[in-house]
Formats: sequence, structure tokens, C-alpha cells
Amino acid sequence: MRYFRSVSRVSTLLLLVLGLAACSGTTYNPTVFPYELDQERLDQSTVKTVVIAHVNLGPPSRSYLEKEAPRIDGMVATYLKKNGYKVLPQREFTQHWNTAVRAFGDPVDPTTGRMNMNTFVQIMQSVRDQLREDTNVDAVIFTDLLESEVPFSSGLNRVARWHGVTRKPSLQGPGSGVSTDFDWSQGAAVASLQISIYDMELKRLFASVGGLDVTDAIDARSSGGRFVRRRNILESDAFVNEGIALALHPFVAMEDWPGNP
Repeated sequence: MRYFRSVSRVSTLLLLVLGLAACSGTTYNPTVFPYELDQERLDQSTVKTVVIAHVNLGPPSRSYLEKEAPRIDGMVATYLKKNGYKVLPQREFTQHWNTAVRAFGDPVDPTTGRMNMNTFVQIMQSVRDQLREDTNVDAVIFTDLLESEVPFSSGLNRVARWHGVTRKPSLQGPGSGVSTDFDWSQGAAVASLQISIYDMELKRLFASVGGLDVTDAIDARSSGGRFVRRRNILESDAFVNEGIALALHPFVAMEDWPGNP
């Protein structure tokens, strides 16, 4: 009986240790973006009312990502509202932006996609001044959709990890499997959400990036194996919401944040 109790205690302890190890293995992700937070400036200000800009802080996103921008901006607004922030209609920013562009010119060169920062700053100062007159907004939020490339891991569990998320590959086409000759070291296109928050002095309070989803799929029709662009980009609301939570942490604390505590 004493032996049984000892084995029982050991088994219980072993299960507990294994359970803790499993939990830590599923929560930590080394690719979490190193966010930037001006805590001192944030403590001195009161950010309760925000507006989401309809333009990027940086160069324009790829066209197929830009099509998803309004939906994702709406999801960002919903997330902020659920966490106690008042989000002004985006038109409050858009109308003042359009007026300033007519006065100072478009900051983005349509042929190169490059941003003229001097023009951008002039426009933002004008928009800021008008927002101060017309609203009680405390901060402007920029949401840039970025694309990069990452490889899928080797081994049986093929996953891609970037900016705090883990995603599996998907197939596209009439085939049902992946060729044994498929080159898993080639990079697959992935999308991320960059969020930057500026106060009404146009000083940055916060910036971070959260991964969204893989925008490439494995072409099942290809005998050698290759990636092609997915037909439905960012279709998973669950993946987008995870990326939003990652991109806003710790400005809005994320439950089960996968970074180092």
C-alpha cells in the first residue's frame, strides 16, 4: 500500500510537470515583436478617445492586402471598444486628410510608392490641428498591413512562426498532397499588422507588430512544388483577431501573451 501511494505521488508529480511543460511550450513564441512603449509619456497623458487613420504610416500595402484594410480597421476598432476606448468614425480623419492633401500634395509618389516625409508631416500637422478643433480625440492609430517571407519548419510538424503567431501551410488546387520533392526551405509570403499610436503632439506612444496569416498556399497542381498566392487572403477572423491582440499588447494587455513575461 505504501508502494502504491509512492507511485501515485510520483505519477501525479510527473503529470503536473509534463502539464506545465506543455503549457509553457504552447504559449511562448520567440518571434514575438519587441514592442516600443513610451510609458512615461503615456502616464502623463490620458488616452481615452482615438481615431484610426485610413492611410499607412509607411509606404502603401500590397494591393491585395489593401483590399482587406477597411475590414481589419473595423476589427481593430471593435477590439479597442471592447477594452474601454472610444473610437471615432474614420471619416473624422479622412475628410481632414483629403483637405490637407489638396493643400500640400500627395505624400506618396504613385510611380515609386515612396513616402515624402516632409509632405507627410505637413499633412499630419494640419489634420491634427483640425481634429483638435472638431473632436476630443487623444491619439491617432495607424494600421499598416505588412508582408514578408518566412520558411516552414523542418520535421513532421510543418509550421511557420513570425511576429508571435504559428501557422500551418495550406493546399490550393485539385491535388490532395505535397510532393516529396517540395522545397520547404523556400520562403512563403506572410502578412502582419503593424500598429503605431501617436498622441496629439504627434509623439509616438506605442508601436508593435502582430502576425496575421500566410498569404501563400502550396500549389497542389505543381509536380515540383511551389507556393502561389492564396485566393482568399486573411479570411480567418480568428487569426486576424490574434494578430490585432499581439500588435496592441501591452497598450491593451493580451491574455496569454506568448512573449517573455
